[in-house]
Amino acid sequence: MKTTSTARLVFLDNLRVFLTSLVVAHHVAQPYGPTGGAWPLFNPERAAILGPFFAVNAAFFMGLFFFIAGYLTPAAYDRKGPQRFLWARFQRLGIPLVVFSLVVFPPVLYHLSAPPQSFFTFIAHVYIHPLKIEVAHLWFLLHLMVYAVGHTLWQQRPRRFRVLASYPVPSHRAIVLYLLGLTGLTVLVRIDYPIDRWVRLLGFLPTEVAHLPQYVSLFIVGAVAYRSNWLRQIDKTKGFIWLIIGLTAALLRYAYSIGQNNHLFPDIIAGGGWDWRSVVWSGWEATICVGLCVGLLVLFRETLNHQNQVTVLLSHNAYGVYLIHLVMVVYLQVAIANISLGPLLKFGLVTLIGVPLCFTISVFLRKVPIFRYVLP
Repeated sequence: MKTTSTARLVFLDNLRVFLTSLVVAHHVAQPYGPTGGAWPLFNPERAAILGPFFAVNAAFFMGLFFFIAGYLTPAAYDRKGPQRFLWARFQRLGIPLVVFSLVVFPPVLYHLSAPPQSFFTFIAHVYIHPLKIEVAHLWFLLHLMVYAVGHTLWQQRPRRFRVLASYPVPSHRAIVLYLLGLTGLTVLVRIDYPIDRWVRLLGFLPTEVAHLPQYVSLFIVGAVAYRSNWLRQIDKTKGFIWLIIGLTAALLRYAYSIGQNNHLFPDIIAGGGWDWRSVVWSGWEATICVGLCVGLLVLFRETLNHQNQVTVLLSHNAYGVYLIHLVMVVYLQVAIANISLGPLLKFGLVTLIGVPLCFTISVFLRKVPIFRYVLP
Protein backbone atom coordinates (compact mmCIF):
# COMPACT_ATOMS: atom_id res chain seq x y z
CA MET A 1 0.00 0.00 0.00
CA LYS A 2 1.31 3.43 -0.93
CA THR A 3 0.95 6.07 1.73
CA THR A 4 0.62 9.73 1.01
CA SER A 5 3.71 11.89 0.62
CA THR A 6 4.21 15.27 2.17
CA ALA A 7 3.83 16.87 -1.26
CA ARG A 8 0.56 15.31 -2.38
CA LEU A 9 -2.74 15.00 -0.58
CA VAL A 10 -3.79 11.58 -1.80
CA PHE A 11 -7.13 11.80 -0.04
CA LEU A 12 -8.19 14.51 -2.50
CA ASP A 13 -7.80 11.99 -5.33
CA ASN A 14 -9.92 9.49 -3.41
CA LEU A 15 -12.50 12.17 -2.63
CA ARG A 16 -12.74 13.05 -6.33
CA VAL A 17 -13.43 9.39 -7.13
CA PHE A 18 -16.27 9.42 -4.61
CA LEU A 19 -17.70 12.69 -5.93
CA THR A 20 -17.44 11.54 -9.54
CA SER A 21 -19.31 8.33 -8.72
CA LEU A 22 -21.95 10.42 -6.95
CA VAL A 23 -22.32 12.62 -10.04
CA VAL A 24 -22.88 9.50 -12.15
CA ALA A 25 -25.52 8.25 -9.69
CA HIS A 26 -27.15 11.69 -9.66
CA HIS A 27 -27.55 11.63 -13.43
CA VAL A 28 -28.70 8.00 -13.35
CA ALA A 29 -31.54 9.07 -11.04
CA GLN A 30 -32.85 11.82 -13.34
CA PRO A 31 -35.55 9.79 -15.15
CA TYR A 32 -36.66 7.99 -12.02
CA GLY A 33 -37.24 10.80 -9.51
CA PRO A 34 -38.93 14.21 -9.20
CA THR A 35 -36.14 16.24 -10.76
CA GLY A 36 -36.65 19.86 -11.70
CA GLY A 37 -34.24 19.66 -14.63
CA ALA A 38 -34.48 18.55 -18.25
CA TRP A 39 -33.56 15.03 -19.37
CA PRO A 40 -33.90 13.11 -22.68
CA LEU A 41 -36.29 10.48 -21.23
CA PHE A 42 -38.43 9.94 -18.16
CA ASN A 43 -39.80 6.84 -16.48
CA PRO A 44 -43.63 6.77 -16.22
CA GLU A 45 -43.36 6.05 -12.49
CA ARG A 46 -41.17 8.19 -10.22
CA ALA A 47 -39.66 7.43 -6.82
CA ALA A 48 -40.33 10.33 -4.44
CA ILE A 49 -37.36 9.41 -2.23
CA LEU A 50 -35.03 10.51 -5.04
CA GLY A 51 -36.25 14.08 -4.52
CA PRO A 52 -34.11 14.65 -1.40
CA PHE A 53 -31.32 12.68 -3.08
CA PHE A 54 -31.22 15.38 -5.77
CA ALA A 55 -31.55 18.20 -3.22
CA VAL A 56 -28.79 16.98 -0.90
CA ASN A 57 -26.43 16.26 -3.79
CA ALA A 58 -27.01 19.68 -5.32
CA ALA A 59 -26.40 21.28 -1.93
CA PHE A 60 -22.75 20.26 -1.79
CA PHE A 61 -21.16 18.02 -4.41
CA MET A 62 -20.43 20.53 -7.18
CA GLY A 63 -19.41 23.09 -4.58
CA LEU A 64 -16.89 20.61 -3.19
CA PHE A 65 -15.64 19.97 -6.73
CA PHE A 66 -15.08 23.72 -7.10
CA PHE A 67 -13.26 23.83 -3.75
CA ILE A 68 -10.88 21.06 -4.86
CA ALA A 69 -10.34 22.78 -8.22
CA GLY A 70 -9.58 26.04 -6.43
CA TYR A 71 -7.19 24.24 -4.09
CA LEU A 72 -5.24 22.72 -7.01
CA THR A 73 -5.15 25.90 -9.11
CA PRO A 74 -2.41 27.95 -7.33
CA ALA A 75 0.11 25.07 -7.43
CA ALA A 76 -0.46 24.56 -11.15
CA TYR A 77 -0.13 28.30 -11.78
CA ASP A 78 3.06 28.58 -9.71
CA ARG A 79 4.59 25.58 -11.46
CA LYS A 80 3.77 26.58 -15.03
CA GLY A 81 3.50 30.36 -15.09
CA PRO A 82 0.56 32.24 -16.64
CA GLN A 83 0.93 31.26 -20.31
CA ARG A 84 1.67 27.57 -19.81
CA PHE A 85 -0.98 27.40 -17.09
CA LEU A 86 -3.70 28.76 -19.38
CA TRP A 87 -2.61 26.51 -22.24
CA ALA A 88 -2.70 23.48 -19.94
CA ARG A 89 -6.21 24.47 -18.82
CA PHE A 90 -7.33 24.70 -22.45
CA GLN A 91 -5.72 21.36 -23.24
CA ARG A 92 -7.36 19.58 -20.34
CA LEU A 93 -10.70 21.43 -20.24
CA GLY A 94 -11.22 23.26 -23.51
CA ILE A 95 -10.39 20.49 -25.98
CA PRO A 96 -12.80 17.94 -24.42
CA LEU A 97 -15.44 20.67 -24.23
CA VAL A 98 -15.11 21.44 -27.94
CA VAL A 99 -15.01 17.77 -28.99
CA PHE A 100 -18.03 16.72 -26.94
CA SER A 101 -20.08 19.81 -27.83
CA LEU A 102 -19.43 19.71 -31.56
CA VAL A 103 -18.75 16.02 -32.29
CA VAL A 104 -20.26 13.77 -29.59
CA PHE A 105 -23.44 15.49 -28.42
CA PRO A 106 -25.03 16.42 -31.81
CA PRO A 107 -25.56 12.84 -33.09
CA VAL A 108 -26.64 11.70 -29.61
CA LEU A 109 -29.24 14.47 -29.41
CA TYR A 110 -30.44 13.69 -32.93
CA HIS A 111 -30.80 9.99 -32.15
CA LEU A 112 -32.60 10.52 -28.84
CA SER A 113 -35.02 13.17 -30.11
CA ALA A 114 -35.71 11.33 -33.41
CA PRO A 115 -36.85 14.47 -35.30
CA PRO A 116 -38.53 14.21 -38.74
CA GLN A 117 -35.88 16.33 -40.49
CA SER A 118 -32.42 15.26 -41.56
CA PHE A 119 -29.43 15.36 -39.22
CA PHE A 120 -27.92 18.43 -40.84
CA THR A 121 -31.24 20.31 -40.81
CA PHE A 122 -31.68 19.39 -37.15
CA ILE A 123 -28.21 20.64 -36.26
CA ALA A 124 -28.75 23.83 -38.24
CA HIS A 125 -31.95 24.60 -36.32
CA VAL A 126 -30.76 23.45 -32.88
CA TYR A 127 -27.07 24.43 -32.92
CA ILE A 128 -26.25 26.91 -35.64
CA HIS A 129 -29.23 29.19 -36.18
CA PRO A 130 -29.86 30.02 -32.48
CA LEU A 131 -26.12 29.52 -31.75
CA LYS A 132 -27.01 27.47 -28.70
CA ILE A 133 -24.33 24.82 -28.53
CA GLU A 134 -25.14 22.07 -26.03
CA VAL A 135 -22.46 21.54 -23.39
CA ALA A 136 -24.63 19.49 -20.99
CA HIS A 137 -22.73 18.50 -17.84
CA LEU A 138 -19.52 20.02 -19.22
CA TRP A 139 -20.69 23.45 -18.06
CA PHE A 140 -18.37 22.66 -15.14
CA LEU A 141 -15.36 22.64 -17.47
CA LEU A 142 -16.37 25.95 -19.01
CA HIS A 143 -16.66 27.50 -15.56
CA LEU A 144 -13.24 26.17 -14.57
CA MET A 145 -11.74 27.76 -17.68
CA VAL A 146 -13.29 31.12 -16.80
CA TYR A 147 -12.10 30.80 -13.20
CA ALA A 148 -8.60 29.91 -14.42
CA VAL A 149 -8.54 33.12 -16.45
CA GLY A 150 -9.82 35.02 -13.42
CA HIS A 151 -7.09 33.53 -11.22
CA THR A 152 -4.45 34.45 -13.79
CA LEU A 153 -5.66 38.04 -13.99
CA TRP A 154 -5.74 38.23 -10.19
CA GLN A 155 -2.12 37.10 -10.04
CA GLN A 156 -1.14 39.93 -12.41
CA ARG A 157 -2.35 42.66 -10.07
CA PRO A 158 0.27 45.21 -8.93
CA ARG A 159 2.22 44.24 -5.83
CA ARG A 160 0.93 47.22 -3.86
CA PHE A 161 -2.57 45.73 -4.04
CA ARG A 162 -1.50 42.32 -2.78
CA VAL A 163 -2.63 41.35 0.68
CA LEU A 164 -1.39 38.73 3.13
CA ALA A 165 -1.34 35.41 1.27
CA SER A 166 -1.72 33.18 4.33
CA TYR A 167 -4.59 33.04 6.82
CA PRO A 168 -5.10 30.97 9.97
CA VAL A 169 -7.26 27.86 9.85
CA PRO A 170 -10.91 28.98 10.11
CA SER A 171 -12.41 28.77 13.57
CA HIS A 172 -15.96 27.58 14.19
CA ARG A 173 -16.95 31.25 14.30
CA ALA A 174 -15.37 31.93 10.91
CA ILE A 175 -17.07 28.90 9.39
CA VAL A 176 -20.45 30.00 10.76
CA LEU A 177 -19.90 33.51 9.39
CA TYR A 178 -19.15 32.05 5.95
CA LEU A 179 -22.29 29.91 6.22
CA LEU A 180 -24.41 32.95 7.08
CA GLY A 181 -22.84 35.05 4.34
CA LEU A 182 -23.44 32.28 1.78
CA THR A 183 -27.04 32.02 2.96
CA GLY A 184 -27.67 35.75 2.62
CA LEU A 185 -26.13 36.04 -0.82
CA THR A 186 -27.96 32.94 -2.01
CA VAL A 187 -31.30 34.33 -0.82
CA LEU A 188 -30.69 37.57 -2.74
CA VAL A 189 -29.68 35.77 -5.93
CA ARG A 190 -32.67 33.42 -5.81
CA ILE A 191 -35.19 36.23 -5.73
CA ASP A 192 -34.85 36.44 -9.52
CA TYR A 193 -33.02 33.18 -10.27
CA PRO A 194 -34.64 30.21 -8.51
CA ILE A 195 -33.17 26.71 -8.44
CA ASP A 196 -33.10 24.92 -11.83
CA ARG A 197 -33.30 28.16 -13.82
CA TRP A 198 -30.31 28.22 -16.17
CA VAL A 199 -29.07 31.25 -18.09
CA ARG A 200 -26.06 32.00 -20.27
CA LEU A 201 -23.97 34.55 -18.43
CA LEU A 202 -22.15 36.91 -20.79
CA GLY A 203 -23.95 35.10 -23.60
CA PHE A 204 -21.85 31.92 -23.44
CA LEU A 205 -21.51 30.60 -19.87
CA PRO A 206 -24.31 28.15 -18.91
CA THR A 207 -25.05 28.86 -15.26
CA GLU A 208 -27.57 27.90 -12.63
CA VAL A 209 -27.32 31.26 -10.93
CA ALA A 210 -29.03 29.95 -7.79
CA HIS A 211 -25.85 28.02 -6.90
CA LEU A 212 -23.30 30.47 -8.30
CA PRO A 213 -22.47 32.09 -4.92
CA GLN A 214 -21.55 28.65 -3.59
CA TYR A 215 -19.42 27.71 -6.61
CA VAL A 216 -17.46 30.95 -6.88
CA SER A 217 -16.90 31.35 -3.14
CA LEU A 218 -15.75 27.76 -2.64
CA PHE A 219 -13.32 28.02 -5.57
CA ILE A 220 -11.83 31.12 -3.91
CA VAL A 221 -11.81 29.44 -0.48
CA GLY A 222 -10.04 26.46 -2.04
CA ALA A 223 -7.28 28.70 -3.42
CA VAL A 224 -6.88 30.39 -0.03
CA ALA A 225 -6.84 26.97 1.67
CA TYR A 226 -3.89 25.94 -0.51
CA ARG A 227 -1.89 29.11 0.18
CA SER A 228 -2.62 28.78 3.91
CA ASN A 229 -2.14 24.99 4.15
CA TRP A 230 -5.55 24.51 5.78
CA LEU A 231 -6.15 20.92 4.72
CA ARG A 232 -3.16 19.63 6.64
CA GLN A 233 -3.79 21.82 9.68
CA ILE A 234 -7.54 21.71 10.26
CA ASP A 235 -8.33 19.93 13.51
CA LYS A 236 -9.84 16.45 13.28
CA THR A 237 -12.41 17.16 15.99
CA LYS A 238 -13.55 20.33 14.24
CA GLY A 239 -13.92 18.45 10.96
CA PHE A 240 -15.98 15.67 12.53
CA ILE A 241 -18.22 18.18 14.30
CA TRP A 242 -19.04 19.78 10.96
CA LEU A 243 -19.48 16.37 9.36
CA ILE A 244 -22.13 15.55 11.97
CA ILE A 245 -23.80 18.93 11.34
CA GLY A 246 -23.83 18.35 7.59
CA LEU A 247 -25.08 14.77 7.83
CA THR A 248 -27.79 15.78 10.30
CA ALA A 249 -28.98 18.57 8.01
CA ALA A 250 -28.96 16.15 5.06
CA LEU A 251 -30.91 13.47 6.96
CA LEU A 252 -33.44 16.06 8.08
CA ARG A 253 -33.96 16.94 4.41
CA TYR A 254 -34.82 13.29 3.74
CA ALA A 255 -37.11 13.21 6.77
CA TYR A 256 -38.84 16.40 5.64
CA SER A 257 -39.47 14.99 2.17
CA ILE A 258 -40.80 11.69 3.51
CA GLY A 259 -43.01 13.50 6.04
CA GLN A 260 -44.35 15.90 3.46
CA ASN A 261 -45.23 13.03 1.13
CA ASN A 262 -47.26 11.60 4.01
CA HIS A 263 -48.85 15.01 4.69
CA LEU A 264 -47.12 15.24 8.08
CA PHE A 265 -45.12 18.42 7.47
CA PRO A 266 -46.20 21.76 5.99
CA ASP A 267 -44.43 23.23 2.99
CA ILE A 268 -41.52 25.25 4.44
CA ILE A 269 -38.98 25.30 1.59
CA ALA A 270 -38.88 27.00 -1.80
CA GLY A 271 -36.32 27.27 -4.57
CA GLY A 272 -36.46 31.04 -4.83
CA GLY A 273 -38.57 34.18 -5.13
CA TRP A 274 -39.82 36.65 -2.51
CA ASP A 275 -40.65 33.90 -0.07
CA TRP A 276 -39.58 33.19 3.52
CA ARG A 277 -39.44 29.54 2.51
CA SER A 278 -36.57 30.37 0.15
CA VAL A 279 -34.69 31.80 3.14
CA VAL A 280 -35.28 28.55 5.04
CA TRP A 281 -33.99 26.35 2.24
CA SER A 282 -31.06 28.63 1.42
CA GLY A 283 -29.85 28.40 5.02
CA TRP A 284 -30.61 24.69 5.25
CA GLU A 285 -28.76 24.03 1.99
CA ALA A 286 -25.78 26.15 3.07
CA THR A 287 -25.59 24.12 6.29
CA ILE A 288 -25.50 20.87 4.32
CA CYS A 289 -22.88 22.36 2.01
CA VAL A 290 -20.52 23.71 4.66
CA GLY A 291 -20.95 20.74 6.98
CA LEU A 292 -20.29 18.11 4.33
CA CYS A 293 -17.50 20.03 2.59
CA VAL A 294 -15.53 20.52 5.81
CA GLY A 295 -16.48 17.11 7.18
CA LEU A 296 -15.73 15.02 4.10
CA LEU A 297 -12.36 16.69 3.59
CA VAL A 298 -11.34 15.80 7.15
CA LEU A 299 -12.95 12.34 7.03
CA PHE A 300 -11.07 11.39 3.85
CA ARG A 301 -7.85 12.88 5.23
CA GLU A 302 -8.11 10.82 8.39
CA THR A 303 -9.33 7.54 6.88
CA LEU A 304 -8.48 7.46 3.15
CA ASN A 305 -5.17 9.28 2.82
CA HIS A 306 -3.54 6.28 1.12
CA GLN A 307 -3.91 4.37 -2.13
CA ASN A 308 -3.40 0.90 -3.55
CA GLN A 309 -3.35 -0.22 -7.18
CA VAL A 310 -7.13 -0.12 -7.46
CA THR A 311 -7.62 3.33 -5.97
CA VAL A 312 -4.72 4.71 -8.02
CA LEU A 313 -6.42 3.36 -11.15
CA LEU A 314 -9.75 4.85 -10.11
CA SER A 315 -8.27 8.28 -9.34
CA HIS A 316 -6.43 8.38 -12.68
CA ASN A 317 -9.74 7.77 -14.47
CA ALA A 318 -12.11 9.97 -12.45
CA TYR A 319 -11.85 12.84 -14.93
CA GLY A 320 -12.39 10.54 -17.89
CA VAL A 321 -15.50 9.16 -16.21
CA TYR A 322 -16.83 12.67 -15.67
CA LEU A 323 -16.38 13.41 -19.39
CA ILE A 324 -18.00 10.28 -20.83
CA HIS A 325 -20.54 9.20 -18.23
CA LEU A 326 -23.55 11.16 -19.46
CA VAL A 327 -23.71 9.41 -22.83
CA MET A 328 -23.14 5.99 -21.21
CA VAL A 329 -25.83 6.61 -18.60
CA VAL A 330 -28.46 7.83 -21.07
CA TYR A 331 -28.07 4.81 -23.33
CA LEU A 332 -28.24 2.44 -20.37
CA GLN A 333 -31.46 4.18 -19.34
CA VAL A 334 -32.81 3.77 -22.87
CA ALA A 335 -31.83 0.08 -22.88
CA ILE A 336 -33.94 -0.72 -19.80
CA ALA A 337 -36.77 1.75 -20.49
CA ASN A 338 -39.26 -0.99 -21.38
CA ILE A 339 -38.30 -3.42 -18.63
CA SER A 340 -40.98 -3.86 -15.97
CA LEU A 341 -39.09 -2.68 -12.90
CA GLY A 342 -39.83 -0.04 -10.30
CA PRO A 343 -37.99 3.29 -10.57
CA LEU A 344 -35.72 2.58 -7.59
CA LEU A 345 -34.73 -0.80 -9.02
CA LYS A 346 -33.95 0.83 -12.36
CA PHE A 347 -31.92 3.48 -10.57
CA GLY A 348 -29.96 0.82 -8.69
CA LEU A 349 -29.44 -1.34 -11.79
CA VAL A 350 -28.15 1.48 -13.99
CA THR A 351 -25.92 2.76 -11.19
CA LEU A 352 -24.40 -0.66 -10.50
CA ILE A 353 -23.73 -1.17 -14.20
CA GLY A 354 -22.95 2.41 -15.17
CA VAL A 355 -20.30 3.37 -12.61
CA PRO A 356 -17.90 0.43 -13.25
CA LEU A 357 -18.65 0.57 -16.98
CA CYS A 358 -17.63 4.22 -17.19
CA PHE A 359 -14.40 3.59 -15.26
CA THR A 360 -13.63 0.59 -17.50
CA ILE A 361 -14.18 2.59 -20.69
CA SER A 362 -12.03 5.42 -19.37
CA VAL A 363 -9.20 2.95 -18.65
CA PHE A 364 -9.22 1.82 -22.29
CA LEU A 365 -9.55 5.35 -23.66
CA ARG A 366 -6.48 6.45 -21.73
CA LYS A 367 -4.46 3.79 -23.55
CA VAL A 368 -5.15 5.56 -26.87
CA PRO A 369 -2.46 8.20 -27.53
CA ILE A 370 -4.87 10.89 -28.78
CA PHE A 371 -6.94 10.60 -25.60
CA ARG A 372 -3.85 10.66 -23.40
CA TYR A 373 -3.35 14.22 -24.63
CA VAL A 374 -6.28 15.37 -22.48
CA LEU A 375 -6.48 12.42 -20.07
CA PRO A 376 -2.92 12.17 -18.72
